[in-house]
Amino acid sequence: MQRHGSTIRGIQWVVVAVYAFLIIVPAVMPLPDGSAHLWNNLTLAAQFVFWGIWWPFVLLSMVMLGRVWCGVLCPEGALSEFASKFGRGWAIPRWMRWGGWPFVAFGLTTIYGQMVSVYQYPKAVLLVLGGSTVGAMIVGVLYGREKRVWCKYLCPVNGVFSLLARLAPFHFKVSEDAWRRSYTQGEHGHRVIPINCAPLVPLRNMKGAADCHMCGRCSGHRDAIALTWRSPTEEVVSLGDKAANPWDTALILYGLLGIAIGAFHWTVSTWFVDLKQYFAAWLIDHNILWPLDTNAPWFLFTHYPEQNDVFSWLDGTMVIGYIVVTGLVYGTALLALLAMSTRMLGKLNATRLHHLTLSLIPLAGCGVFLGLSATTVSLLRAEHVPLWWVTDLRLGLLFVANAWSAWLAWRVIGRYATTLGRRLPSMVWFVAALAVADSAWYLMFWGFSR
Repeated sequence: MQRHGSTIRGIQWVVVAVYAFLIIVPAVMPLPDGSAHLWNNLTLAAQFVFWGIWWPFVLLSMVMLGRVWCGVLCPEGALSEFASKFGRGWAIPRWMRWGGWPFVAFGLTTIYGQMVSVYQYPKAVLLVLGGSTVGAMIVGVLYGREKRVWCKYLCPVNGVFSLLARLAPFHFKVSEDAWRRSYTQGEHGHRVIPINCAPLVPLRNMKGAADCHMCGRCSGHRDAIALTWRSPTEEVVSLGDKAANPWDTALILYGLLGIAIGAFHWTVSTWFVDLKQYFAAWLIDHNILWPLDTNAPWFLFTHYPEQNDVFSWLDGTMVIGYIVVTGLVYGTALLALLAMSTRMLGKLNATRLHHLTLSLIPLAGCGVFLGLSATTVSLLRAEHVPLWWVTDLRLGLLFVANAWSAWLAWRVIGRYATTLGRRLPSMVWFVAALAVADSAWYLMFWGFSR
């Protein structure tokens, strides 16, 4: 990667060009009609590329390769770093360093994306993804120098990528002994050559793959950093007690296993329809009709009358409420079960709770993958592609994710209890948490369709 750095930079700019084309051109084209297909309509093709292939498999790449996407292919990262070369280089303000941004940015972006139907309409894609890209470039111009400040602190998916990368089977490992030797012996026997870590990772103290963008620039630095294979359980089990924090717990429980589930659920939920009909009838009975108006602009709530797809104020409010309530219900239920699991290990301890929550990363990541790939399935179904294999694949993925999470939990619990008499009761509560998370996907793929 170091020898071919210029080639990698060239690939980044190709991705930037393709990305810009796919978010800008469809937004100025007419919406597809009923005769359009993936192979003859750019808007549908772009929709399939973004939501059917791009995002689901970016998530998968985090688990398999670490954050290679961030370091090598991400257009936002490349543009932010490029913009920062010519920026003001201001110091990064304290408010931007707040640890809650990964959770807040993910939650707000997910909810807003559903308000404007980002999976369906190109103008919404331009607004959400294009707006994020413009924000990345503005932050690049203002803060840092040749750094990816946006990626480090404000990117809406930084927290998700950071969690999933902890499962990757390799990382850049830092040898403390070699680093210390470099102070007297140099690098390869010569003076140490400084490097630029764009995502602002403190290299000497780097542990795991959560923050590393896997760009390869630091490989061999001070003869102390090398790409190394590892067990996919290592970062969660061995380092989780030191790295886990309340915001990671919030992102897993209330974000990936809460808000994201609500965002995937509402379009197929019979509960959502029943509640909307109840509230609409109540408003009509009380002669409160303005919430039924459909005059909200498209950038606030979905408004595409030519597609017979228009949100009333009630519809939009219901979408927000459904997602938020779903997030609160699932997140709180899971938190309570994990707290009980932790309690079985002794006095309730926040560090243990946050550490154990990391065991849900495989299931949380699998859930987001399944939710995003539902768009893939819908687009393929519209093209009459045989999809008999989808149900088996979903069940298989859920089985693997549940088994992986259970194994991580068993290993984490083993860090705090050595006897079966304490480990088994703790596992029972954790398995109950797995069942609660699985119920969301049962409802989405099988329960609501009955």
